Amino acid sequence: MSRDLLAVPVGMARAAKMHRWALLCSLILLTACSDAPEESDRTLRVVTLNSPTTYFFSQDGKATGPEHDLATAFAKAQDRDIEFLVVDTLTEVFDALENGKADLAAAGLSKTEEREQRFLLSRSYRSTQQQVVCRRGGKKARSVSELKNIKLAVVKNSSYEQRLLALQQKHKELTWESVDSDSETLLHRVWKKKIDCTVADSHIVAVNRRYLPELLVMFDLTKDDQLVWAMPKELTGLKRSVNSWLNSDAGLSRLQKIEDRYYSYIDTFDFVDTRALVRRIDSRLPKYRALFEAAAQKHKLSPTLLMAQAYQESHWNPKASSPTGVKGIMMLTRNTAKSLGVKNRLNPEQAIPAGAAYLAKMRSRFKEDIPEPDRTYLALAAYNLGRAHMHDAQTLARQLNKNPYSWADIESVLPLMSEKKYYRKLKYGYARGIEPVLYVQRIRNYQNIIEQKLKSN
Repeated sequence: MSRDLLAVPVGMARAAKMHRWALLCSLILLTACSDAPEESDRTLRVVTLNSPTTYFFSQDGKATGPEHDLATAFAKAQDRDIEFLVVDTLTEVFDALENGKADLAAAGLSKTEEREQRFLLSRSYRSTQQQVVCRRGGKKARSVSELKNIKLAVVKNSSYEQRLLALQQKHKELTWESVDSDSETLLHRVWKKKIDCTVADSHIVAVNRRYLPELLVMFDLTKDDQLVWAMPKELTGLKRSVNSWLNSDAGLSRLQKIEDRYYSYIDTFDFVDTRALVRRIDSRLPKYRALFEAAAQKHKLSPTLLMAQAYQESHWNPKASSPTGVKGIMMLTRNTAKSLGVKNRLNPEQAIPAGAAYLAKMRSRFKEDIPEPDRTYLALAAYNLGRAHMHDAQTLARQLNKNPYSWADIESVLPLMSEKKYYRKLKYGYARGIEPVLYVQRIRNYQNIIEQKLKSN
């Protein structure tokens, strides 16, 4: 098992260690000794959350994410090993800090007065805003006073809950449900119309609207929240090291790289609708149609399916890029492109044949006797989510007495892989299972539109 997936509970040992140093310091009256235990420990234990804006696994099966990358860079700069403890809720994040299970929380935490009283907080590394999010076609709130008329749920122990408590002093009728969950889950509940609205940080909302475009930002609940890292009160030396690095050229450079990788694309993201697709069939597709048809024929794929997949991936933009580093008209990872002999992912003449080859490879890893189109839909989901997580999906399907080779059954199982009671028993753990479901749905819709449009031309 990879070291970055391990977290060793050492609360009792740590307490004894701190007690010995406290006695020594009291004898020799050297206040600097209070920082000595943390300096002698070469492993930085970081608690975080599993989400697209903190820590997750890429298509290549590697740990990544904004908080993962920033904490790893800091540990490397300090010449320290790093271990991640991945938990499910903010309650667990704070418990890990207070119970000696972690030295640092890198979990998208906003600076609040309550948190300043409980922990040491680093300098800010990113600004965000709390946003009220509802759904197109559902009940909405356009102001704080209208929140009393809707079913509102927020993450328990979050800065959102603290903000609502402050607003409740003026708006006495304001009520909400506090859920020991995460923002992604609550945004998905809004999208599913199980609740009317929620509150989430603007960068979390922006990332999730790529997958759930029906979500609507109604208004900002705050204007300038600051994201910080949190540490136990006794680790003053660690706080100084963190702040010094975040203010350094190396730290600022790393922050900019993380911003470019995970967030820079969001402001210019084009939410696709049918009209845009129809226009692009005429304006963009003719440039690449022959490439799609040749690649599809070679690998025995439907050419319109390959066109639709590429549209879902990039909108037929050969220079497209994503927050996880995939690029080109087929959005290939660096490792996938290298394995397929692609030297330039931004060259459609290389990328389209490679994308077709990779999809064919994913399809070949499912049994040949699986009927079509199920086998192709399973391959598309694997292209999007990774074959490892699709193995887990099939395992979960069997556990639930569903057919692991039926797309309809797998489609119903995949969203469950983001729920703790299911993913904790799976080999590869948490996965954003709703993403490949939407991915395949949209490709199927795009394929139908492309076929109808090409027939009418």
